[in-house]
Amino acid sequence: MANIFGEFVCKLDAKGRFMLPAGLVRQLSPEDQERFVINRGFEKNLTLYPESEWQKITKEINALNLYNRKNREFVRYFYRGASELTSDSANRLLLPKPLMDYAGLDKDIVLFAYDNRIEIWSKELYEQTMSVEPDDFSDLAEEVMGRIQSKDPS
Repeated sequence: MANIFGEFVCKLDAKGRFMLPAGLVRQLSPEDQERFVINRGFEKNLTLYPESEWQKITKEINALNLYNRKNREFVRYFYRGASELTSDSANRLLLPKPLMDYAGLDKDIVLFAYDNRIEIWSKELYEQTMSVEPDDFSDLAEEVMGRIQSKDPS
């Protein structure tokens, strides 16, 4: 799957459906445009994975040693609320009510796509979270990205 990216503001209808933006759908391979899995995000948001990416992630998670207590706790919380979603003919997805409640989703939402996932945030919480800029983004970039070793020897 290609690296997806972008920030999209969407609206939920009264049933909890939203339309996948065309700019996001175009980034997905044809086989990844209809079937998704959604679960709770690490913050108060939801994470939407194309089905093929979900399979890769769950393969890693299922390889964890479940005799380790922290691993079991992680697995339980990661899978908690996970649900399959299929887009309808209008490219709409219906969010499960318990997950909407968890993330505080109401009318306006933000889809924040990166790598192999799409985070779904309430617009208000997303704007609040993203408005807190790090004191020095340069220091943060050095701390996070400075650990990555280049694979290109040139």
